[in-house]
Parts: sequence; structure tokens; C-alpha cells
Amino acid sequence: MKLYNTLSRRVEEFSPSGDEVKMYICGPNVYAPCHIGHAMSYIVFDVLRRYLEYCGYKVKHVQNFTDIEDNIINRARAEGSSVDELAERHIEQFFEDMAPLNILKAHIYPRATHEVPAIIEMVQRLIANGHAYEAGGDVYFRVNSRPDYGKLSARDLDSMLAGARVQPGENKEHPGDFVLWKASKPGEPAWDSPWGKGRPGWHIECSAMSLKYLGHPLDIHGGGQDLIFPHHENEIAQSESYTDDRKPFVRFWLHNGLMRLAESEEKMTRHLGNLVPIQEVVHRYGGDGLRIFVLNSHYRSPITFSEESLEAAKRAAERLRTAVATPGGDADPTADPAPLKQRFLDAMDDDMNTAGALGALFDLAREINRARDDGRKTEEAQAALRELAGVLGLTLAAPQAAGDTAAEPFIELLMELRDDLRDAKQYELSDKLRARLAQMGVILEDSAQGTRWRLKS
Repeated sequence: MKLYNTLSRRVEEFSPSGDEVKMYICGPNVYAPCHIGHAMSYIVFDVLRRYLEYCGYKVKHVQNFTDIEDNIINRARAEGSSVDELAERHIEQFFEDMAPLNILKAHIYPRATHEVPAIIEMVQRLIANGHAYEAGGDVYFRVNSRPDYGKLSARDLDSMLAGARVQPGENKEHPGDFVLWKASKPGEPAWDSPWGKGRPGWHIECSAMSLKYLGHPLDIHGGGQDLIFPHHENEIAQSESYTDDRKPFVRFWLHNGLMRLAESEEKMTRHLGNLVPIQEVVHRYGGDGLRIFVLNSHYRSPITFSEESLEAAKRAAERLRTAVATPGGDADPTADPAPLKQRFLDAMDDDMNTAGALGALFDLAREINRARDDGRKTEEAQAALRELAGVLGLTLAAPQAAGDTAAEPFIELLMELRDDLRDAKQYELSDKLRARLAQMGVILEDSAQGTRWRLKS
């Protein structure tokens, strides 16, 4: 298997450093619902994990939740809830969003607020070895202490700092220095530290958590291309300074392209307010439809959001479902899946060429349909199609629509009650109601257009 390594800027043959593949994927900042740009990233790395496991590797998968940072604090303050309440609500919603996409759960989901002692220990060592310094209760990393700073993003320090500015209240030695520990402001969550009460910076949490749960080197560190700089660049600098460069922090850096809107070609982001909720897309096109939409492009390429493309992906998912659901005849020769299965594997080995792999699946579906029309046996080919579709995370299950149940009026009534509780800022009760419905198999999906419900598949 060959993968493109952002650090070396070339395709390299992949093998793990030990008995298992240690894979760390950057998780969401839990201050707002995830959008389909997030879905794109998690689908990509879900397929990578599935294929590695299919090839016989044991994978240890860690994904963090950033549950303390400026956006979370500001959003919690604006809606009158606590940071913990806001984070818990969006972590719960994250798992509800991922379920219809058939995303495998990570083995460990560390959270920044639960890992403060490890973060403090890391910052202390960086200060002790001269890579960081304390200033007015804040702690900053010295980018000048790393001659190779910029190696991931292929930038030199001078060009990176051309637009850098020291903000009011910052006591940096250099404009490019980045914060490891932030002194707390009144009313903010804070933890005791050797530098006074404060909270972790954004970059340090991923280094502390990945090193704690996976050690070093990591075999794979993944995320969106928008994280290459500064987040992943800073992770490398602080992590390799912490470990004294005994080993590289990460062996393979993988970055997926970004989701864009056709009208503006801007990337999809919460900050621009142009996000499309996952629930809305799944409701219209199904989980398999959204997966096929994402996987029909190379993972390193940008994807333009298009309802026409999503509708085509929905129809494509239906073609695969039909191919495996309809029995064939009993005449020989049986449909032979071996050549198309090899084509699928060759595509996946080629830097995870999922578009090529999907092409093999659709050709296999056509072969199944031809064999069926001829009255030939199709069981072996259908089993191969289900197997390979599973590698791509496709369920090939018919979408389950909400409605058509005697409980519908009661569910609608409970949804109205939940809306009233949320309007009254009774978030604990509204979350309890949502969780109780989930236990009974009813999933609520919030979006800008309101709340929909579906039965758990």
C-alpha cells in the first residue's frame, strides 16, 4: 500500500513501525454541529482504517475532542450554558451524526479538559529544555528554537511571519511564537498550573494526547488540509522538542481536501456561516449516498458541494443495493468477481484511490446484472460486492424514512416539548428528553431548517 506523505511531499510505501498501526485523527471543536465538510474528513479516515484492517493490520485509532477554546467559551456564554454542557451536547450530536454514515468509532476519544495534567507536564519540559517561556501567566513556544520549523507546510519562517502581529496583551518574544498555556480571564474555566490559573492552548492538546495514548512515532496523523498550518506544523515543533528528536513525531502525515460551495468556491466552514448540516444531507440522500459522493473523488482533492452530484450518488447507491439484493439463476458459468476484486485492491493500494475502487464495484454490479439476466449464478460475485462495499463503509441497506408508524404523533409532540425546553434554556431537560428518545430508537436530527426524526437503523 502506498500513501502520499504531506511531510515528504511524495507517495511512499506504507508499513507500521510496530505490531499495530497507530493512527491519530484530529477531532472537532465541539461548539457547533458538524457539517458535511467534517463528514468528508471522517469518511476518508474511516475508509483508511477499514482498508488497513481488511489488509490484516491491527489499528489503534485515537480521535480527540477539543472541548475548551475561545469559540466554545464564547458560544456557551452567548447561550447561557456552561462550557461542559455545550461540549457534552455537541459530542452527543457528533456520534448521532456519524452513526448514519457508518463511521467506525475510535478506540479512544480523549478530551482536552480531561488531559490537563499531561498537558502541563509537557509544557514544563518544553520550558526546561529552552523551547518555551512563561510571560505574564501565558506560556509560548519559541519557533526560533527549531531550525526546521515550517518543514510540514514547506514554508520558511520569514514568509510565515510576514503578516504575523503581536496582539494586545501578548508578551511574545517573537511574533511567530504560539501559545501553549493561556492565563485565564474572569469567568473562564481555569486549572491550576505552575504559571497560575489558566487553560491549554489549542495546539498542545493534540500533542499531549497523541503521545500519551499512542506513544511515538505515530504511524499516521490525519486531518483536513486547513490544519497543515499552523496546527500540525506547531504539533511537530512542540512534540519533537518534547521528545528531544529521538524519533520523528509522525511517520505519515495525511490530509484530505476541503469541501467547497459551488457559488463561491469558498471552503465550507462554521466561521463563514456557509455550512451544510450532515443530518440534512443524510435525510435527502442517505448515508451511502453521501459516502459515494465523497469517495468518488480522490481524498486529497477538493470537493464542490452539488445537489446534482449527491442525487447521482444516491442513485448509484441504489444500483449497488439492487445488485446484491436480487438473486441470480442456477446456470453455469458463475459470475467471476476475481478480476474486479483485484482491480479494487490495486486502486486502494494506490494512495487510496477510492474513485477507482468504486469504479470496480460498479463494474462488478454490472457483471452481476448481466449474469442474472442470463440466468447464471451470482452468489459468489454478490458476496464479493458486499465484502468490498464494506471496505468502503457502504452498508447497502435501504434508507429508512421517518414516519409510517403509529408512534409518529407522540414523537412529534415530544419534539415540540423539547423545542420549548430549549427556548426556555432548560438544556439539561431537553438533552435528557433527546437521550431518552434515542434509547427507544428515535434519533433527533437538528439543522438550520428545524428538527427531524428517524428510527435508529
